[in-house]
Amino acid sequence: MLPSLADTIAAVASPPGVGGVGVVRLSGPRALELAATVWRGRDPRESPGGRFWHGWVYDPASGETVDEALLLVFRAPHSYTGEDAVELQTHGSPAVLRRVLELLYAAGARPAAPGEFTLRAFLHGRLDLAQAESVLALVEAESETARRQALRGLTSELSRRIHGLNQRLLDLLAHVQALLDYPEEGVDPHHAREVIDGAVAEIDALLSTARAGRVAREGARLALVGAPNAGKSSLLNALLGYERALVHHQPGTTRDYLEAPLEIGGVPIVAVDTAGVRPTSDPVEAAGVERALAAARAADLILYLADRSAPRPEPPELPWERTLKLATKADLEPAWRDDGYLEVSALSGAGLEELKAAIKSRLLAGAREGEVWITSERHRQALEEARGHLLEGRDAPEDLLGMSLEAASRSLARITGEEVGEEVIARVFANFCVGK
Repeated sequence: MLPSLADTIAAVASPPGVGGVGVVRLSGPRALELAATVWRGRDPRESPGGRFWHGWVYDPASGETVDEALLLVFRAPHSYTGEDAVELQTHGSPAVLRRVLELLYAAGARPAAPGEFTLRAFLHGRLDLAQAESVLALVEAESETARRQALRGLTSELSRRIHGLNQRLLDLLAHVQALLDYPEEGVDPHHAREVIDGAVAEIDALLSTARAGRVAREGARLALVGAPNAGKSSLLNALLGYERALVHHQPGTTRDYLEAPLEIGGVPIVAVDTAGVRPTSDPVEAAGVERALAAARAADLILYLADRSAPRPEPPELPWERTLKLATKADLEPAWRDDGYLEVSALSGAGLEELKAAIKSRLLAGAREGEVWITSERHRQALEEARGHLLEGRDAPEDLLGMSLEAASRSLARITGEEVGEEVIARVFANFCVGK
C-alpha cells in the first residue's frame, strides 16, 4: 500500500554528517500548522509562498531554544510535492537536526518513508514516473554525463518523446476501433504499416542508447591487458594523472590486478591494471595471468597493449569486438607498425588524447551527447515489449492489429507511470533516500 497523503511528513533533507547548514523538510496538509508550533518568528500560516523568514526553533513544552534558523514557506500547489511545505534551515549539527525532527514528530508529523516527498510529487501530478526516476539519477550522478542525462529526464525530454510516440499509436488504434461501427471503411494497410514502422524505428533509436545510458549511470570497467612490460601500469598512471601502479623495467612487476577510478570524457570508469599475459610455469604468475584474462572477459572495454619497440608478441585470446589495440612506447624506435593499432606513449603523452576520445566513443557507441538516452532498465524492458507488440501486429488482421496497438501503448505508458500498479511505484521509490 502507498503511504497516505492525509499525513504530514518530515525528514532531514541534507546529507548525513556534520555540515554548515542542515535542512529539515515538512510536507502535507498540516505542514504550516505544525511548523508554527516549533517556531519563534513570522507565523508560517500567515506567510505567502516563496518567502524566507529568520527566527528560532524552540521546544514548546519547555520553552528551550533549539537553534537559530531560517524558515522557507511553500504554498500548494507551488512546491516540490504539490502540497503545503516548509523547510527549516538550521546549523548542520546532527544533534540539532535530530532535535528538530523530534519536535515535529511530537507535534503530529510522522517520519517520511524513503522517497516519499518525490512520491507525493508524482501522486499530485507534479512529476511523471520517468521524471521521478530522473530525480534519483540526478541525486546519484557521479559524472558529468550522468548529470546531463538525468537532467534531460527531469525536464521531460524523455517523457515528451514517449507521449508523442504513444499518441501516434493511439490515433491509429482509434481508427482501427472505429471499424467495429463502420466495417466498410477498412484500414489503409500502407498507412498502418507506415505508422508502425515509424514507431519501431523511433523505439530502436532509443534502445540503441541503452548501453551508453547504463555506462553513464553505472560506469564502465576498462581492462588493460598485454604481455609483461608492455606498459600497462605506465599507461594507467598516465590516464589517472598520478602514480597509482608500480612501474619497473623488470617484466612481471604486476602479479595481481589493481583497480582505480577515473573519468574520461564525462564517463565514470574503473580501470583495471592486470598482470602480464604470457606462457609461464610459475604458479603465482600463472594465477595472475588467469585473473588478467578473467578481468578482460568481465570488462566493458579492453585495452590490448603491445610494445611497439620490441618484437611483436602473439596476442592472447580476447573478445576483439570490444577491444582497442594499442601500440605502446611510441616515443621509442619502432620494431613494427600496424594501422589497426593506436600509437601511444605514456612517457611523452603522445596519442593519449586520441586514446581517451576512442575510449569514450566505444563506450558510448550508438548515442549522441545532445539527445536523451535510456538509462533505466525498467524503461528498456518497456520499450522492448512495445517493439515486440508492434512487430506482431504489423501484418496482422485488423482485430489483432488493434490488440497489438493497445498492448504496445500500455507498455509505453508504463514508462511515464500511467499504466503501473502500486507495487511498481513502491519499488521505484524504495530506492530513494529518506528526505527526497
